Amino acid sequence: MNIKILGTGLKRDEVFFEAATGKGRGIWCGPPVEPGDEAVVEFELPALLMRWVDIVPADQEGHGIRMEGNEIVLTGVLDNIEEDGTGCLQLDGELIMFECLGEPMALGSVVEVRTREIRLYPVYL
Repeated sequence: MNIKILGTGLKRDEVFFEAATGKGRGIWCGPPVEPGDEAVVEFELPALLMRWVDIVPADQEGHGIRMEGNEIVLTGVLDNIEEDGTGCLQLDGELIMFECLGEPMALGSVVEVRTREIRLYPVYL
């Protein structure tokens, strides 16, 4: 995903960013960056998420990234959930992997994934 760094946060390596689908914050896992820098990144959601708690059906269609208080909300299509709990969210053509537990959910539906932390890893093409 293409992002632009907007600024730094209070936590170590925390950055605020903007993407085509919205704004968010995450922990930068790469060489130092400055506000205004652009990067291609992969998202990692390190927390174990609960279906129907952290992953819920979205009220609206579409894809997006937004912040609500201490949480980052990713809205996209629930692409897959394997038997081992490995899930995949499709957000604006990008795939974001995560681990989850809980009752089954309908694949192909638009969901909101709420998390307190996203890790951003630069992709070198």
